[in-house]
Amino acid sequence: MRLVAHHSGAVYEAEQRGHTDELAVYELEDSSVPDALIYAGMTTGPAGQSFDFDRRIDEILEWYEPDSEVHNAISKARPYLGAAVKRVVARSG
Repeated sequence: MRLVAHHSGAVYEAEQRGHTDELAVYELEDSSVPDALIYAGMTTGPAGQSFDFDRRIDEILEWYEPDSEVHNAISKARPYLGAAVKRVVARSG
């Protein structure tokens, strides 16, 4: 449950929506697994197609209005998410 609660930098959206207390009950796992989950979500499109990280983030941002909670959260989470993707690539190669 912790992995799902914190997937793809969910803390950033929780902050936008005022739900950090609800998210805080789920401890963030300290392992390489959350990075792997972020990598999967941030390099795969909605139809299963492969994306590079920046293209995937841009695709997500196109779905939401610039002033929406999701758009703001993904924009703020971009460095965090990008770092997770880079760690997975570094581990695999």
